[in-house]
Amino acid sequence: MNTALVHWKEAATVILTAGMRRTSVVDSLRTSIQKHSPNPPVSWTQSSSPGRSAFDYEVLLLKRSGKSGFMPNAYVFPGGLVDSSDFSSEWVDIFRNFAHSPNFGLGVVKQAPQTRPPIFATDRKKLGSPVPGDVAFRICAVRETFEESGVLLVVPKEEENDVLKSLENRENDGVTALAQLSNVCGEKYLANWRQLVIQNPLNFIRMCRELECLPNIWALHEWGNWLTPTAVYGKQRRYDTAFFICCLKNIPYTVQDEKEIVHFKWSTPIEVLQSYEARDLWIAPPQLYDLGRLCHFHSLEALHHFAQQRSLEGCEQWLPIRLTSTDCYISLLPGDALYPEQVDMSGQSDVNMRTQKSLEEIQQESSSLHRIVFHDPYTTSLHINITPKYKHLSPLPATSSGSSSSSSSGSESSGGKPISRL
Repeated sequence: MNTALVHWKEAATVILTAGMRRTSVVDSLRTSIQKHSPNPPVSWTQSSSPGRSAFDYEVLLLKRSGKSGFMPNAYVFPGGLVDSSDFSSEWVDIFRNFAHSPNFGLGVVKQAPQTRPPIFATDRKKLGSPVPGDVAFRICAVRETFEESGVLLVVPKEEENDVLKSLENRENDGVTALAQLSNVCGEKYLANWRQLVIQNPLNFIRMCRELECLPNIWALHEWGNWLTPTAVYGKQRRYDTAFFICCLKNIPYTVQDEKEIVHFKWSTPIEVLQSYEARDLWIAPPQLYDLGRLCHFHSLEALHHFAQQRSLEGCEQWLPIRLTSTDCYISLLPGDALYPEQVDMSGQSDVNMRTQKSLEEIQQESSSLHRIVFHDPYTTSLHINITPKYKHLSPLPATSSGSSSSSSSGSESSGGKPISRL
């Protein structure tokens, strides 16, 4: 835990996906094609979009309480603030059979150390913890997912050898099996532990000892790193969040805490985007962006393979910069032609830009595009023609609400101006 941070609070989240059980009714998001934004050029609700049946998996979204001081009523991925207990030296003993392997068996990321996001690159030993950040933030994501949804991603001690063999196989062929939940205790007993962990994160360590299990950090694959934009939620609501992705074989039993989280939904990526477009729910820009990335994969196995292979490449740290124009506001991301060359990543000063130009004028003058355009909270569009770094993917074209979108993987060009597929 980096106590030296002043303007950012470190956090971790997990994009939790799981295969659909064909024999059971899954609580999914309902969408109405009649409720989409007025006169969109093309939208997710049109017949050209992949349907729900095209996906064999769903993703977990949790609805935040309306009383929350940060993104009230928003549907988010499970996750939360890192706690000092996530960096406790006690984890070294719990993971002792993996201590000889780099990052407790997670492997070494190929990304050059000087380009790694600070949340991963910071030497935690200098901060007094023997637990690498790559490990601690996964522990945080596992703990928070358990607290918020009741889904416990752990490995029983008796299965450690299987995990070790799986890691050896990964080194040989680069592929491991989809993650599965383990029954480490009865449902009622687990519910009692969950309440104890919610009350005090230190109890997560105690729980793992008593139930003889360890967090399944190997099922979580590095996905990205988002910073909260400055001057949006106030200086007390800025987060430096590590994003992971996990692919479970089957959708698990899920609950909500009825405090911070008031509802949960398992749904396909396309359903979430359709529901957002229909104004049935609201998702933040990182969710919009990453759900668009998931739309590349209709198969959970394919998503799992991609996520696992790509995770060791590394990722970028993204601090969105707000540009206000005469008819909208734009969230600029690294690589965009208008993204500032020098940005105060410390968070000490707010970074906002203004222009008297219209969106049309801005788009015509821009070459490299990596931006999200907002006309209102539900009418948004992604404009991307850059090549993603670290073998990642841009959201699919048409991952937008009531406006246009372009991507490096599917857009064409004419006279240097991207042609939208929306």
